[in-house]
Amino acid sequence: MPARRLSVKKIREVLRLLWSCGLSERQAGRGSGVGRSTAAEYRERAGAAGLSTFEEVEALGEEELELRLFPEAGLAPRRERRAGDWPVVHEELKRKGVTLQLLWEEYRVAEPLGYSYSRWCELYGEWRGKLGLVMRQSHKAGEKLFVDYAGPTVPVIDGATGEVREAQVFVAVLGASNYTFAEATWTQTLPDWMGSHVRAFGFLGGVPELVVPDNLKSGVSRACRYEPDVNPTYQDLATHYGVAVIPARAVKPRDKAKVEVGVQVVERWILARLRKRTFFSLAELNEAIRDLLVGLNDRPFKKLPGSRRSVFLEVERPVLRALPITPYEYADWKKAKVNIDYHVEVDGHYYSVPYQLVGETLDVRLTARTIECFSKEKRVASHGRSREKGRHTTVAEHMPRAHREHAEWTPERVVRWAGETGPSVAAVVKRIMESRIHPQQGFRPSLGILRLGKRYGSDRVEAACRRALACEAISFRSIKSILEKGLDRQPLVAPPPDVPPIAHENIRGAGYFDSEVRPC
Repeated sequence: MPARRLSVKKIREVLRLLWSCGLSERQAGRGSGVGRSTAAEYRERAGAAGLSTFEEVEALGEEELELRLFPEAGLAPRRERRAGDWPVVHEELKRKGVTLQLLWEEYRVAEPLGYSYSRWCELYGEWRGKLGLVMRQSHKAGEKLFVDYAGPTVPVIDGATGEVREAQVFVAVLGASNYTFAEATWTQTLPDWMGSHVRAFGFLGGVPELVVPDNLKSGVSRACRYEPDVNPTYQDLATHYGVAVIPARAVKPRDKAKVEVGVQVVERWILARLRKRTFFSLAELNEAIRDLLVGLNDRPFKKLPGSRRSVFLEVERPVLRALPITPYEYADWKKAKVNIDYHVEVDGHYYSVPYQLVGETLDVRLTARTIECFSKEKRVASHGRSREKGRHTTVAEHMPRAHREHAEWTPERVVRWAGETGPSVAAVVKRIMESRIHPQQGFRPSLGILRLGKRYGSDRVEAACRRALACEAISFRSIKSILEKGLDRQPLVAPPPDVPPIAHENIRGAGYFDSEVRPC
């Protein structure tokens, strides 16, 4: 049985040890990492080829020596050996589950006398090294979407005022196909950042596995190489679409090379072409960007087959995840503490939550239409959003049946407590309770009035409440304003008594001026 075929370099080393160094076949085999029988076979093959010294071996080229030693294989010169269709190999590697080992095995089926796996991989690496950095990176289809903003902005003129605003340009690039999305927004703030993601997913018609943003403040609360904190609203969007957000590592340019080159392409292919145009609205600018995006994505690659669009449609689009039924609705997140009246204050309005949560701090999610309260990631309340300041939205189920843990906080007790400060204070608190749908909604302003006594004293609070009753200005803010301006120290001006009109023949009445004939 013939020894296994070695590389020409290895054969030269075996013959050098045998002939130049005078080693035995066993020693030469051990020194070159082959068996004794293999070393013996290559000595015999060299002798059969008419070679007897290492100098004769060294004088031959690699291909000539291989043909002299293996004439029976009919091996074609290496320069005629087909290596592989490297552009096709590069694109195939983007498909899920496809590896170099699998592609080499398929190559050897077509080329039984082709290159070994290691040499084949070396040749592919040499070809790949001639590509640009971004093309060299191999990303699996449907895996990553890189997002960032372009550096240059685009001026947009307000046709009515002539004011010039600078529009920002958002860019998203798919990893495997380089398929690109771009749009203009007014700012890089969180609402625009989130809206651009929603429209990017719609443009792609699906969702990737990962979104890779730069460490932009809108998307990343705290930049860190190992554990960056994703903004809660951004995380909310990721949960809605079922994607993972993996921010690019700080000081790691290769993490974001794909989007940086994508941004550069957008700047050169789109923004450079728009530099001499004048835009009077954001919609007009985005329409121009959309038109140029078509050409960008259809432009053929220089060193690879196809275009961004063709690779996207063939390789990447089929493996993107389906979009959710409804697009993401922008939401803000805030924290709010539950007051003793089991309501949380959000933007000046008060929303009820289960009374058992009194004293806890909740996470509040706000959209344009709803408000949701979460305790330990569990939703505990949901309301329609109200823009009325100082008003309450209360669900009866959130109220305690008998105020179990907080039975002492009843409207009657608060009124009695107010009476200890003064009768006018008690009257104000009672009026506040009666003006609410649920008396408990009056706890907060009533307690606020009582606490004013710590700063201004009970006598001044009583005087302020007396003036508030006289003026029908019964609210916490009114009483606080009276105290701040010192109006409680000024005497109340009694209204003038009702005096009957004076009857006299020389006094003209109102009818005098309505009559057509007047005395001279």
